[in-house]
Amino acid sequence: DAAAPTAAPPTPSASPSPTAPALPSPAGTTLESTAAPRGAGGYRRLGEGRGWERVVREELAAAGGAREDRRTTLACFVQLTDTHVTDVQHPLRFEYMRSGKPGAWRPQEALSVHGLVSMVERINSLRGGPATGAPLGFAITTGDNTDNNCRAETEWFLTAMSGGRITPNTGDPLRYEGVQNSGLPLYWHPEGGAEDTDRAQHGFPRLDGFLGAAIRRLTSPGLAIPWYSTVGNHDDLHGGHYAGGAYLADLSVGERKLYELPEAEAAAMYRTIRKGRDTRGAALQELLRANSRKMRTVTPDPSRAPLTTREYAAAHLDPAYTGPGPVGHGYTRAALEEGRLYYSFRIADGVLGVSLDTTNPDGDWHGHMGAAQLRWLERELTRHSDDLVLVFSHHPSGSMTVGGVELTALLGRHANVTAWINGHSHRNRIEPHGHYWEITTASHVDHPQLARVIELTDNGDGTLSLFTTCVESAAPYAADPGDLSPAGLASLYRELAFNAPGRSTTRAGKAGDRNTELLLRWR
Repeated sequence: DAAAPTAAPPTPSASPSPTAPALPSPAGTTLESTAAPRGAGGYRRLGEGRGWERVVREELAAAGGAREDRRTTLACFVQLTDTHVTDVQHPLRFEYMRSGKPGAWRPQEALSVHGLVSMVERINSLRGGPATGAPLGFAITTGDNTDNNCRAETEWFLTAMSGGRITPNTGDPLRYEGVQNSGLPLYWHPEGGAEDTDRAQHGFPRLDGFLGAAIRRLTSPGLAIPWYSTVGNHDDLHGGHYAGGAYLADLSVGERKLYELPEAEAAAMYRTIRKGRDTRGAALQELLRANSRKMRTVTPDPSRAPLTTREYAAAHLDPAYTGPGPVGHGYTRAALEEGRLYYSFRIADGVLGVSLDTTNPDGDWHGHMGAAQLRWLERELTRHSDDLVLVFSHHPSGSMTVGGVELTALLGRHANVTAWINGHSHRNRIEPHGHYWEITTASHVDHPQLARVIELTDNGDGTLSLFTTCVESAAPYAADPGDLSPAGLASLYRELAFNAPGRSTTRAGKAGDRNTELLLRWR
């Protein structure tokens, strides 16, 4: 129950220059434009659509008429969440559940690195906060940075965020080995070779050269601002659900992979996972052993090995991934030694950030908050009672099954808590809680693939405003099927996500869940 030390602020060289704020601008945000479908029915191309207006929400405080003239910016930053950087050739993936649940496999997954790099490019292009014009001070991820708790995926994510070259390929260094050239009609085969249902029934295109381009080396510029990392269940658990064991670890790095299951078996396993059962993987192992003769041979790769909590923290501390800082991106040497992935950090004078670990070490995709972390959080909030506090976690309140009631009550007891910012649900949602706002942001992997700029201001009248503005990646809206450059693939990443069979059509949320001004009182 040792207190987690407050991370040092970014070094002056990594901080934004203390220049006067730029004029607020909607450029590069969903205030200006959004991706919108063209045509009707079947596979739909995208183009530029109308932007989303900003909604003023006054559930926690009334909006004063002179607040724009009195306003002082306290913080300006970007939230990224649920990037799900994915090794699509990993042997322990659950693509085969698609036969029982169409959305269990995504046709865009092979381009997750390209999508994240394009989002990094978008953030770097922003001239400041779209509401205040203030420089962006930092970025923070709120978990599920990776998909399979895999060493290779973690390295790709860290490189995309900090800058460098990435080859999103494991196994055979010269060719793709996975479900998209398997010959099975269950999956979209972009280069032909099978009469798959995605092309036959949904009009998915044929894209010769797609798979080779997807695993080709690309370069990320890295974020131009400091960034912090929050852990999610997919970063810490096999498939975001299983606590591990030797069998699953051996399968991850081995040469056998299951590609298909009968519909009834796949649907039953999907229901088991969604209900939070079999967190140690006994039923999964039984299923895999029972279907061992259906497994195919793939090239083994030690870079697919799962990471322990200590190894995950250590990867962030690697100097190769420091980028614009800070060292460790919130994690410290003490965190590495203790296997602890929660911490606090100074955002600005009078503003504190707290990053929580809501993953369950015993398995389960639902949120978890242990007693030791709750005691630490109580001390941090009390010790910083004069600061405004922004709390970051992967899981939102509605997804917490262990310690969730206690966490919500704790945040409610401390008037300095201003916002609880999270992800996990892949859906935009903003809710008032007594004296603070809960801000849940959609993912980068599922449509509509968003990040969120958040600006905190003191309105000079006893109220604060939290401005939230969604941003899409820098990729062109219209995906050119013949363009297999990194930018072209990032555009396809968005278009394929929009067309994915079985996708939810409500993840963008309502207008009041997207671009907003959220009022609240402060002393």
